[in-house]
Amino acid sequence: MPKQAVADFTLPATGGVEFTLYPIRSKSLVIYFYPKDSTPGCTTEAQQFRDLYAGYRKAGCEIVGVSRDSIKSHENFKTRFTLPFALLSDEDETVCRLFGVMKQKMMYGKEVRGIERSTFVLDHKGIIRKEWRGLKADGHAQEVLAFVQTL
Repeated sequence: MPKQAVADFTLPATGGVEFTLYPIRSKSLVIYFYPKDSTPGCTTEAQQFRDLYAGYRKAGCEIVGVSRDSIKSHENFKTRFTLPFALLSDEDETVCRLFGVMKQKMMYGKEVRGIERSTFVLDHKGIIRKEWRGLKADGHAQEVLAFVQTL
Protein backbone atom coordinates (compact mmCIF):
# COMPACT_ATOMS: atom_id res chain seq x y z
CA MET A 1 0.00 0.00 0.00
CA PRO A 2 1.53 3.37 -0.98
CA LYS A 3 2.24 5.80 1.78
CA GLN A 4 0.10 8.92 1.89
CA ALA A 5 1.46 12.43 1.98
CA VAL A 6 1.15 14.28 5.29
CA ALA A 7 -1.73 16.76 5.30
CA ASP A 8 -0.65 20.38 4.96
CA PHE A 9 -0.39 22.37 8.17
CA THR A 10 0.68 25.81 9.37
CA LEU A 11 2.15 26.59 12.79
CA PRO A 12 3.73 29.67 14.36
CA ALA A 13 7.52 29.47 14.14
CA THR A 14 10.50 31.20 15.67
CA GLY A 15 11.62 34.35 13.89
CA GLY A 16 8.11 35.81 13.86
CA VAL A 17 6.94 33.77 10.88
CA GLU A 18 4.55 30.92 10.21
CA PHE A 19 5.75 27.57 8.93
CA THR A 20 3.60 25.89 6.29
CA LEU A 21 4.45 22.37 5.14
CA TYR A 22 3.68 22.61 1.42
CA PRO A 23 6.26 25.23 0.39
CA ILE A 24 9.03 23.08 1.91
CA ARG A 25 8.27 20.28 -0.54
CA SER A 26 11.20 21.11 -2.80
CA LYS A 27 13.46 19.20 -0.36
CA SER A 28 13.28 16.55 2.31
CA LEU A 29 12.29 17.53 5.83
CA VAL A 30 13.00 16.24 9.31
CA ILE A 31 10.21 17.02 11.77
CA TYR A 32 11.20 16.15 15.29
CA PHE A 33 8.74 16.31 18.17
CA TYR A 34 10.10 16.83 21.66
CA PRO A 35 8.46 17.23 25.08
CA LYS A 36 9.77 20.55 26.43
CA ASP A 37 12.26 23.34 25.79
CA SER A 38 15.40 23.51 27.95
CA THR A 39 15.03 20.08 29.56
CA PRO A 40 18.12 17.83 29.55
CA GLY A 41 17.06 15.31 26.88
CA CYS A 42 15.49 17.94 24.65
CA THR A 43 18.56 20.14 24.91
CA THR A 44 20.85 17.23 24.00
CA GLU A 45 18.68 16.37 20.99
CA ALA A 46 18.51 19.99 19.77
CA GLN A 47 22.26 20.49 20.15
CA GLN A 48 23.03 17.33 18.19
CA PHE A 49 20.68 18.35 15.35
CA ARG A 50 22.40 21.78 15.47
CA ASP A 51 25.89 20.27 15.33
CA LEU A 52 24.96 18.12 12.31
CA TYR A 53 22.90 20.80 10.56
CA ALA A 54 25.47 21.41 7.80
CA GLY A 55 25.31 17.71 6.91
CA TYR A 56 21.53 17.85 6.68
CA ARG A 57 21.69 20.90 4.43
CA LYS A 58 24.31 19.22 2.23
CA ALA A 59 21.89 16.29 1.87
CA GLY A 60 19.13 18.71 0.75
CA CYS A 61 17.19 18.44 3.98
CA GLU A 62 15.64 20.98 6.35
CA ILE A 63 14.89 20.43 10.05
CA VAL A 64 12.10 21.74 12.26
CA GLY A 65 11.46 21.00 15.91
CA VAL A 66 7.92 20.90 17.34
CA SER A 67 6.65 21.05 20.91
CA ARG A 68 3.69 22.50 22.79
CA ASP A 69 5.84 25.31 24.23
CA SER A 70 5.07 28.94 23.40
CA ILE A 71 6.93 30.90 20.75
CA LYS A 72 8.52 32.97 23.54
CA SER A 73 9.88 29.79 25.15
CA HIS A 74 11.09 28.56 21.74
CA GLU A 75 12.84 31.87 21.00
CA ASN A 76 14.71 31.67 24.32
CA PHE A 77 15.67 28.02 23.71
CA LYS A 78 16.77 28.73 20.13
CA THR A 79 18.87 31.74 21.17
CA ARG A 80 20.43 30.06 24.21
CA PHE A 81 21.67 27.08 22.17
CA THR A 82 22.21 28.85 18.80
CA LEU A 83 19.82 26.58 16.93
CA PRO A 84 19.96 27.22 13.14
CA PHE A 85 16.52 25.72 12.39
CA ALA A 86 12.97 26.79 13.21
CA LEU A 87 11.06 25.64 16.27
CA LEU A 88 7.30 25.38 15.82
CA SER A 89 4.73 25.99 18.54
CA ASP A 90 1.85 23.51 18.60
CA GLU A 91 0.10 24.72 21.75
CA ASP A 92 -3.28 23.28 20.70
CA GLU A 93 -1.68 19.93 19.66
CA THR A 94 -3.11 20.01 16.11
CA VAL A 95 0.07 18.75 14.44
CA CYS A 96 0.93 16.49 17.40
CA ARG A 97 -2.40 14.74 16.82
CA LEU A 98 -1.78 14.62 13.05
CA PHE A 99 1.41 12.63 13.70
CA GLY A 100 0.00 10.69 16.68
CA VAL A 101 2.73 11.71 19.14
CA MET A 102 0.58 12.54 22.20
CA LYS A 103 0.91 9.75 24.78
CA GLN A 104 0.22 8.96 28.43
CA LYS A 105 3.60 8.83 30.17
CA MET A 106 4.91 8.36 33.70
CA MET A 107 6.79 11.31 35.14
CA TYR A 108 8.00 11.30 38.73
CA GLY A 109 5.51 8.54 39.54
CA LYS A 110 2.52 10.37 38.05
CA GLU A 111 0.76 9.66 34.80
CA VAL A 112 0.85 12.70 32.52
CA ARG A 113 -0.14 13.34 28.92
CA GLY A 114 2.69 14.61 26.78
CA ILE A 115 4.66 14.39 23.57
CA GLU A 116 6.44 11.11 22.91
CA ARG A 117 9.88 12.01 21.51
CA SER A 118 9.46 11.16 17.81
CA THR A 119 11.08 12.02 14.49
CA PHE A 120 9.72 11.83 10.95
CA VAL A 121 11.55 12.18 7.64
CA LEU A 122 9.38 13.43 4.78
CA ASP A 123 10.52 13.30 1.19
CA HIS A 124 10.08 16.16 -1.31
CA LYS A 125 6.50 15.00 -1.94
CA GLY A 126 5.59 15.20 1.76
CA ILE A 127 5.46 11.43 2.19
CA ILE A 128 6.83 9.96 5.42
CA ARG A 129 9.83 7.86 4.45
CA LYS A 130 10.86 6.86 7.98
CA GLU A 131 9.74 7.43 11.54
CA TRP A 132 11.23 6.88 14.97
CA ARG A 133 9.05 6.85 18.11
CA GLY A 134 9.85 6.67 21.81
CA LEU A 135 13.52 7.23 21.07
CA LYS A 136 16.50 8.23 23.20
CA ALA A 137 17.78 11.73 22.45
CA ASP A 138 21.52 11.10 22.55
CA GLY A 139 22.88 9.93 19.20
CA HIS A 140 19.52 10.12 17.45
CA ALA A 141 20.37 13.08 15.18
CA GLN A 142 23.30 11.09 13.72
CA GLU A 143 21.04 8.10 13.00
CA VAL A 144 18.51 10.36 11.24
CA LEU A 145 21.26 12.04 9.19
CA ALA A 146 22.55 8.64 8.06
CA PHE A 147 19.06 7.82 6.78
CA VAL A 148 18.58 11.23 5.10
CA GLN A 149 21.85 10.74 3.22
CA THR A 150 20.37 7.62 1.57
CA LEU A 151 17.45 9.55 0.01
